[in-house]
This record gives sequence, C-alpha cells and structure tokens, in this order.
Amino acid sequence: MIVSLRAAVGALFGIAVVYITGSSLSDFDHIAIVAPMGASAVLAFAVPASPLATPRAIILGNMLSAIIGVSVSLFTDIPLPFACGLSVCLAIMVMSLTRSLHPPGGATALMATLLHPASHDLITGFAFPFFPVAFNAAALTGAAVLYHRCTGHRYPHIGSPTTLPTTSTGHFTREDIHIAHQKMPDPLDVDERDLTLLLNLAEEVATMRKKSHK
Repeated sequence: MIVSLRAAVGALFGIAVVYITGSSLSDFDHIAIVAPMGASAVLAFAVPASPLATPRAIILGNMLSAIIGVSVSLFTDIPLPFACGLSVCLAIMVMSLTRSLHPPGGATALMATLLHPASHDLITGFAFPFFPVAFNAAALTGAAVLYHRCTGHRYPHIGSPTTLPTTSTGHFTREDIHIAHQKMPDPLDVDERDLTLLLNLAEEVATMRKKSHK
C-alpha cells in the first residue's frame, strides 16, 4: 500500500510539473502536455526499475515515436486505419533498434498520426516531436529523478553489481541463469543482473529457512 501511495503521489507531482512547464512554453495549439505522458508517469513512478522506464526510454522512445507518427501522417493517400497501425508498427521497430522501447511510445506515434501536426506546416509538424513531446518527456524524467531521491530511492535504476559471484548460493550459477533467460519464449521486463540477484537472495532465504527448521 505504501509503495502504491508513493507511486501515485509521484505521478501527481510529475504530471503537475510537466503541465506547468509545458503551459508556460506551449506554442503548438496550446497543448501543454500530451496524453502519453500519463502512461510514462505510471512507469517512471510505479515501476522505476523496469528497463522500459529508463530516462532513455521515456525521452528517446517518445520523441522517436512522435517523429514516426508525424512522418506517416504526411502520406495522405494511406487509409487512416492502416496509417495508425503503421505508425505504431514502425515505432516499435525503431524503439527496439535504439534500445529505447517504451510502451507509451506506441500511443505517442498514434497520437502524432491522428493530430497530423504537419498539416499546419512542415516546420511546425517536425517541431512537434521535440516540443511538446520531448520537452514533456524530459520534464517528467527530471521530476522522477527529484521525487525518487527525495523519497530515498534511486532513479534511474542501476542494475545489481556485475561483481556478483559466478556461483550462486545454491543450485544456480550466473551462466545457468543467462542461458535460461535466453531460452525464455518471450523477453522478460527485468535486468538479468537483477534476476541473478533475486535468485541468489531466494536461495539464501531458502537455506536460512531450512536451517531454522532443523
């Protein structure tokens, strides 16, 4: 409950900061904040350790997705349903290639296609991914860094030290975990170093529990 409350208050703080800073500088249809920032806030404040919630993912993922959305909207001969799907499709590909995968980026790409900011003029259209989108994302990231530090937590998240022992406290070695991780049918939203630390700690807890029952 405390963790959820901390995340909720953090999102309140973060979105307020983004709106205030955006409204003071907005020059595109008076849009102070774009809707995908709400989803970005959930990741930044509720699951800050996720690889999908890094500053790189929030800022670069949203910005690149917006660029793609604007670019797709320029092809007016493409039927809108297909254009919407194409923008999200390309956003996923580009975010994956640039190691900036961020789920709200899909919404950012879709929003940019539907808003078609380039209909104003090309300069305005291609400024849109930088302001308000990238500006919003940077403000949200800054707010997340400040809030997490003020509440005694670290953001951006730094994975467990690479100096973890090669052999774990129990049955698994680091190499075993790496191979198992690669064999997962779907990618896990967790840093492999954190996964190794979690399994090591689980082994330690299990060992202590067995000793206490003897």
